[in-house]
Amino acid sequence: MKLQLSTWPQIEAYLKRSQGIVLPMGSTEQHGPTGLIGTDAITSESIAWAMPSHCDVLIGPTLSLGPAAFNLDFPGTMCLRPSTWMALVMDCIQSLAHQGFRAFYFLNGHGGNLAPTLSAIQEVQWMRSLAHPAAPPLFFNVRSWWDFPTVNAMRQSWYGAGEGMHATPSEISITRFTHPDHCPVDALPAAPALNADFLRAHAGDQHADAKHHRALFPDGRVGSHSALSHSAHGQALLEAAALAASQEYQGLLKELAA
Repeated sequence: MKLQLSTWPQIEAYLKRSQGIVLPMGSTEQHGPTGLIGTDAITSESIAWAMPSHCDVLIGPTLSLGPAAFNLDFPGTMCLRPSTWMALVMDCIQSLAHQGFRAFYFLNGHGGNLAPTLSAIQEVQWMRSLAHPAAPPLFFNVRSWWDFPTVNAMRQSWYGAGEGMHATPSEISITRFTHPDHCPVDALPAAPALNADFLRAHAGDQHADAKHHRALFPDGRVGSHSALSHSAHGQALLEAAALAASQEYQGLLKELAA
């Protein structure tokens, strides 16, 4: 069930049986010479849209513009300030909470969204604790689709070190499955490999400014071998992530019901 394709009476009826919602979130930024600019939003949205085959769930609109300043020197990237992203997430939560939603599952497709999303949730919890202490509690889960154990095992098995950090073959595989007519042929060699120290220091897309970042990674890929991407991999990754997300979402609803 998609919020955008529903009427308000249908949402009102849904709230009588469930107070949970899934909000996919991504980014609009370059993904190397052969990756779609909308990759981060496409992946999380496609996985979320597959969740209703596993459980009764309402899928909200995809939050498709995220903090990605490090990619601004690549044409097509559109970026929000972290503070703007936080305000957007907070407004979405409070709008839905006003109507009776209480369990919010954020399905993430962009590492740079993680820190400001968690901060936005803490801001909401602060307000409800101090300004509205009588309000019913809200429950949250923020999950990047690539972190599910089943999905991560596939990524490591198929790509190893070639998965890299950005414009990864796993995310490009999903877009090759969902949008095959828009994905260019990829015969690129592997990008220079990343060492463990770099991966630790830059987790969550903690990269430098745009000029410095493009100088370090001139074709936009960060340690990835994008040519390893394959549509069949994308289908398997999407299905595994949708099942894992559905199971975790149902766990969040149990927390709400406890």
